[in-house]
Amino acid sequence: MATMAEGEGRLSIYRATRRIKRSDNSLYNALRSIYEDSVFVSEIAALWPELPLVANLRCGLWYSSCFHSTCYFKSTDGHTNNWAFSTSRLNLHLAHLAGQRGGCIIVDSTRKGKRFPDSMSKTIPIWACVLNRAIAKRLQERESRRECELDSETNPNKTTEIRSTFSNWDTSLHLPSWVPNNEEAAIGDRLEECTGLLEGCGADIDSIVSVLKKPLRPLWISQKTLIWLNEVPECDSWDFTPLILISASAPNGTTQQRTTSVFSWQYIAGAGDDEESWARGLSPKLFWDHVFDLIDSGPDLCKSKVAEIVERERVYHAHRGEFSPQVTVKPQKLLASNGYASHKEIQLTDFKTSMNSMSVRSPSAGGSLSWVGSTNVAVTSTLHVAAVSGHVDCVLNCDSKLSSFSFLPADMYMHLPIVTSKFDRFSIINNLPAAISFAKSKLTQGNKLLICCENGEDISICVCLAILTYLFDKQGSFDGGKYFMHSTITKLEMRQRLVLICKFAVNARPSRGNLKQVFAFLSKERDSVMSLESGCQQTEEIL
Repeated sequence: MATMAEGEGRLSIYRATRRIKRSDNSLYNALRSIYEDSVFVSEIAALWPELPLVANLRCGLWYSSCFHSTCYFKSTDGHTNNWAFSTSRLNLHLAHLAGQRGGCIIVDSTRKGKRFPDSMSKTIPIWACVLNRAIAKRLQERESRRECELDSETNPNKTTEIRSTFSNWDTSLHLPSWVPNNEEAAIGDRLEECTGLLEGCGADIDSIVSVLKKPLRPLWISQKTLIWLNEVPECDSWDFTPLILISASAPNGTTQQRTTSVFSWQYIAGAGDDEESWARGLSPKLFWDHVFDLIDSGPDLCKSKVAEIVERERVYHAHRGEFSPQVTVKPQKLLASNGYASHKEIQLTDFKTSMNSMSVRSPSAGGSLSWVGSTNVAVTSTLHVAAVSGHVDCVLNCDSKLSSFSFLPADMYMHLPIVTSKFDRFSIINNLPAAISFAKSKLTQGNKLLICCENGEDISICVCLAILTYLFDKQGSFDGGKYFMHSTITKLEMRQRLVLICKFAVNARPSRGNLKQVFAFLSKERDSVMSLESGCQQTEEIL
């Protein structure tokens, strides 16, 4: 017994390391690290004030209070041997913005001790190169048509101008110097295939050609980049449209002890990453609305201050009849003095403990209503439904949490508690029949349908994709399912319809698992229809 007590009292290296890591990754350390890194972001942004500041979701959104827009490039699309050009994350609005403003500044960070995340080292360079190649092809096609339509002798200057633009359009792959040559060559071998994907998915490349006067090219800036302030070039002096990629955090991935006149704290590189695990319901907007209160609260009071801010925001929206879920956080265990976890859990004022975490977002943080062309179908987050009550006739709520909207009659509202594929691989498939039936009945009556989910970026987009594919023809006209019943829906056609949705809902970022469920459902429905038609035909032949 004495030996067991002695063993339990001894602190192993593993448990000591875990204890130190948990202490270092505290809420205050994360928020303070984000604030310190944001100073660097502001300094770089001030060098080119004419360029819009863009956050790469979701991590980048924490590092400034004045972003012009957002984009979504995943590091997984740039991982070694997994290089990809995603048609579900086209980010064409970014190309439009860069063309209109002469470039843009993109902010992100990484926890892994690298200078740049793979989203900046490879995903964005691949994206820029593929767009440049597609644009160059369009310019070449325009040149060929122009030469056929115009007599070069009567209008030589116009033809020469187009030919000059095409010949000077850079289609090279520009990667940072630390990417190995063999990896660069392997990526280059996939560029033609990626360009074909872009051209085949139905993306509106011509609209980009009309605003982008110079090819896109990435530039990389980190906290170790040396910049001579008296030699900062003007954007107009470059022969390309710059995508200035800022890695906000210090490249050293280990924690660093830092002190002020009042507090001592640990620096965390890439602190904005994986916000569900540490933010405790705090959103980037709430953070910047109360940044000085949070920073001045110190390590001991930071958690209670965050709880107070989040609950105050929730009550604010609840009093106005808006969707205001109670924030839930993952339960955490206290470490006893011997390093072993005790059974006592941290009690959080005004928090309801749950295994699933979610964050409260303010109305201005998640975007607004996004109509999908002239289809009478729109998508948004649940939080914004009350604010757009005068613009829609019926609501299909795909949020896992039940909410009521007083402005809607009972027959104009349907709630389907759909969860993402991480928690249920069949949640979307099981709910799509009801969703499509509701949408068909309301759209047939000429009503305007709003589809919402927690963030308006994933599940609602997937449900919208299923509805557009099932109930609309290839031209985007509502036909109640006639086109779907007499055609074969391929992955390419579904991808084209997703591109159409993303053109209007620029913050859309449906997950791969959820999209798989949509395609599986549509394929199953089509097979069922074909089997039914075949059975009817055989019956007629017998009769």
